[in-house]
Amino acid sequence: MELRAAGLQEQPFRSHGRPLVFVGYAAQEAAFEFLEQTYKNFHGLGLFQGPTLSGKTTIIRHFAELQGTKSAMAVVDGAGLNTTALLEAMLSEFGFEHKFNSVNELLNMVKVFILQQTASGKTPMCIIENTHEMNPSALRVLCELAQIRVREHFALRLVLVSDRPIQYLTKASAMEGIAKRVSGDFHLEPLTLDEVTDYLFAKMRSGGCFDPENVFPEDVCDELHAASGGWPGIVDRLALLALAKADYCPVRREHIERPAIPESTLVRDAGDDAQVDKESKESPTLYLTRNGKTVKKLYIDGPRLLVGRSDHNDLSIDSSFVSRHHAMFVRHGEATLLMDLNSSNGTFVNSRRISNQ
Repeated sequence: MELRAAGLQEQPFRSHGRPLVFVGYAAQEAAFEFLEQTYKNFHGLGLFQGPTLSGKTTIIRHFAELQGTKSAMAVVDGAGLNTTALLEAMLSEFGFEHKFNSVNELLNMVKVFILQQTASGKTPMCIIENTHEMNPSALRVLCELAQIRVREHFALRLVLVSDRPIQYLTKASAMEGIAKRVSGDFHLEPLTLDEVTDYLFAKMRSGGCFDPENVFPEDVCDELHAASGGWPGIVDRLALLALAKADYCPVRREHIERPAIPESTLVRDAGDDAQVDKESKESPTLYLTRNGKTVKKLYIDGPRLLVGRSDHNDLSIDSSFVSRHHAMFVRHGEATLLMDLNSSNGTFVNSRRISNQ
């Protein structure tokens, strides 16, 4: 359908450039807190990771805008940069457009700027996107810049950004200058189910739609969350594709595509897995069976476990006999209670229908 048919005056799901509106959510707030703490830390050098289309660039550039005149900010795309390109990009972001004849002149100019800014109380910050794609020579220069000090404090705050875990970079012997300074390791998390709905509706309203719930009903929002994994960039793309596929409002679930969902950059170590195994063995076990065969096994290791047809339940069962939010297991001391959530077809234990537990 055309955008006007959805009540839109502008395309709200932009994949490039500045978004119509910046939508806040829990993971974004955590990212801002991480960036602020990295800047305030005298040793501040942060690793900022999140998969492709997780919203990293939007968050980073909005953070840089909010810093305003408080500090000199440079946001540089490191993909393919060599030493010269890196230094030129940094100077350009810091406001210098002069031409220099050699790499040494560039490097000295960057050093002088960093020292002057820090001495004046406005320590500069440089955020490097796609750090994993930088030329090794550029990484070596970055290590050199990371060691500049004014009195006892490092003179340049750094944030290294990547769509994959980059701890391995700091373990290389040539990166010792950066490894010693790492003050934080942040991994961006996806939107929750409710946040996807709020995010989607805020975007639609920014484009001029007054009733986004009539364009994207609740079940479609649930489908968008499941199909996107909660990653904002994928939500944007799937929502725009769905609008294009639909002939009229509302958008339906079959209009939502199901792309491959990128995995989180947060990788647990073996110790974490061992702890999970230990906790699992101490928790009640729930088996989902069909025709006498076990199709899923879950540990009830939290305070509650939600069961229903909707994808955002802890246990999702695709059946017309199961309500969207059908029942809930609740831990109470050493006991586990089963509660029906006013389901259409009821919940049964040993062939007896239960009421609320």
